[in-house]
Amino acid sequence: MTPATDRPNTPAPERFRPAPARPRLIATDLDGTLLRDDKTVSDRTVAALAAAERAGIEVFFVTGRPARWMDVVSAHVHGHGLAICANGAAVVDLHQGGLPVEVRPLATDRALAIVEALREAAPGTSFAVERSGGIFYEPRYPPFHLDPGAIVAPAEKLLHDGFAHADMPVLKLLAHHPELAPDDFLQLARSVAGAHGDFTRSSPSALLEVSGLGVSKASTLARCCAERGISAAEVVAFGDMPNDLEMLMWAGTSYAMANAHPDVLAATTHRTGANTEDGVAAVIERMLSR
Repeated sequence: MTPATDRPNTPAPERFRPAPARPRLIATDLDGTLLRDDKTVSDRTVAALAAAERAGIEVFFVTGRPARWMDVVSAHVHGHGLAICANGAAVVDLHQGGLPVEVRPLATDRALAIVEALREAAPGTSFAVERSGGIFYEPRYPPFHLDPGAIVAPAEKLLHDGFAHADMPVLKLLAHHPELAPDDFLQLARSVAGAHGDFTRSSPSALLEVSGLGVSKASTLARCCAERGISAAEVVAFGDMPNDLEMLMWAGTSYAMANAHPDVLAATTHRTGANTEDGVAAVIERMLSR
């Protein structure tokens, strides 16, 4: 059974507030939220997004995905054409093929410090470096089927100033461990290397995503909203995993998908149906009918 929508999900009375009848901006995660499990956008969701834009509500896709993986939604962004990628490290123009509009990189010296700390604290960790022009990873790192042409080398080489693609800013450092529980790995990494970057996760495996200090979905979304004169109270956000937490807590109204991580369920003001049940579309349809 699909959980009832608009149901408060935390015992704090101050968070028991109704969703706005007509927000100015909708911010939604993609994987596990807007996209179905087969990574497609349903016809119902496409129609809901278009209806929101026609009603004057801006829609921002806010994702951990790189720009090159945004084809699945590029035809469904209207108006401004912008999307927030790589957990806030890049704002891209999907009308221009994912052209970067703003980049908030992770400094290579910080990334190297993180690599050193995790190699010592969690032996067996392997790394990948997501740069503005592509991903590069270590031999033991689980390869991405969408990136078959990536360069494979030790992280220290991939982050060296002499690396062939060193002119491309580092958007994210990724760290994978084959044995640790995902949340345990996240807690450990933050304790030993949190001074060098912002750590989060969105995968069911022990795969961490590291951005520059202060870089998150929330901080970049806040910047985009400020440019438009939109306050947090006028934003409705949707998400399902820990990398959505800051955004969901920043937005005036937040929805956790029924399939969300327990921390997301605990932090949000409302719940909606699962990503397989068009949970985002259901909320948008109800907002527009008021």
